[in-house]
Amino acid sequence: MLDPNGDQVGRIRDVVVQYRSAGRSPRVKGLVIELFAMRHIFFPIERVHSIDPNQVVISGLVNTQRFKKRDSEVLVVDDLFDRHVTRQGSLNKATIFDIGIKHIRARDWEVSEVALRESTGRGPFQRGHVVIVDWAEVLDLSAAVAEHSAEEHVRRLADMRPADVAQELHDMDPARRANVVRIMGDDQLADALEELPEDEQVELIGTLDTERAADVLEEMDPDDAADLIAELSPQMAEAILEKMEPDEAEDVRTLLSYDSATAGGLMNPEPVIIPHDATVADALAALRREEITPAMASVAFVSRAPLETPTGRYLGGVHIQRLLREPPSILAARVIDSDIQPLAPEVDVAQLSRYFATYDLVCAPVVDAEKRLLGAVTVDDILDHILPDDWRGIQFDEVAEEVTGG
Repeated sequence: MLDPNGDQVGRIRDVVVQYRSAGRSPRVKGLVIELFAMRHIFFPIERVHSIDPNQVVISGLVNTQRFKKRDSEVLVVDDLFDRHVTRQGSLNKATIFDIGIKHIRARDWEVSEVALRESTGRGPFQRGHVVIVDWAEVLDLSAAVAEHSAEEHVRRLADMRPADVAQELHDMDPARRANVVRIMGDDQLADALEELPEDEQVELIGTLDTERAADVLEEMDPDDAADLIAELSPQMAEAILEKMEPDEAEDVRTLLSYDSATAGGLMNPEPVIIPHDATVADALAALRREEITPAMASVAFVSRAPLETPTGRYLGGVHIQRLLREPPSILAARVIDSDIQPLAPEVDVAQLSRYFATYDLVCAPVVDAEKRLLGAVTVDDILDHILPDDWRGIQFDEVAEEVTGG
């Protein structure tokens, strides 16, 4: 590789490409260059002035930061050479021998041809003949590389927070997202779905078969699952509900019976409920369960049997901070906060906002006319409805601008 003055900068060791959707040829992102200090760096294809069989001439400054391949990138030499593939219209086994790229416009390049060495079937010492084919004729190459890359990506996502996983899914092209989603765990995908804008939730669920969609929705909080199902077509919504576990589907159907902008539509029907004779220690044990969100874990609700919603008569709520200050052996019902007034399911979002602000609450009970506990509303449920409809998408766009310096 030469600079504009003809001085050698380094040697080309590989080509970085990126797969695109809808069968389009992979785009060339840049070159991996080995400097004289044996350091491998990345050089973007947009700043390559010319390419010929003997040399590459570049323009601009060279960033000497060590190259690190991203999950969405594929290296031609390291990842594709010697890969076993199938050629359209051929029964012979083949391996990739070489790859050609072509200039398409301005300084954009893409993969155009693949040189395959096909087995002749005449014995282990026969090298076979080389055939050059169009990229589109290599049937299983894109799928094989995408699958490998998707598995690596899912392993990396496992250590991320749900909002960060959602950001990653938001930024992926549709083909890559489909591969990643297919091998993600249902619980991880459910957590990420709750963080995506509604239109992207609908789009993603639409890519899943009905059985998988039902499994994922079962992992979501019922109120979030109900919000998503309400955005689907009636036919798809009913098909998914039919595949869900009866108890899970019943919770969602109950929430769908309320207006989405009321306490009944926003509530989670699975708050922390304890019996009237539970001790402080019992209440703390119920609140510390890992699957409970911080907002929902702020209050334990005391009621008569049955303890599943709709419960027996609702008695009141106990704040976790109060429980932490009391002896473990006393009854939790002795420290009920009488200031936590229950909400009716028809209370609208505007009233809910004033209620939460007045009492400085993060979780509040919803009861029916018979004083049975139906569920609980958390402050994040209210925020989802008072913020602009596309606030998640705006948030993702702002993050992208920060990353790119826009």
